[in-house]
Amino acid sequence: MVSEVEFRKMCWRSRRGMLELDVLLIPFSEGGLRQLSEEDQRTYVRLLDREDPQLQQWFSRQATPADTEMARVVELILGWIKGES
Repeated sequence: MVSEVEFRKMCWRSRRGMLELDVLLIPFSEGGLRQLSEEDQRTYVRLLDREDPQLQQWFSRQATPADTEMARVVELILGWIKGES
């Protein structure tokens, strides 16, 4: 698994400044991120490299990532959020 420093960096990067993303990514990073496999955590880091409008489209299901690993992580996040509601 990732180190504590790497985990904190991922949590910090999850704060996007776009409310629609913050309400998804901040709770997920604080509660669900550690549950992901190391591979999925690396994919999450790649997901955070994307621009906010693209992420918003993916999380609102207006578009789907072409990268199957990234699409899987998007669905994991959405599923985790639904379970928290």
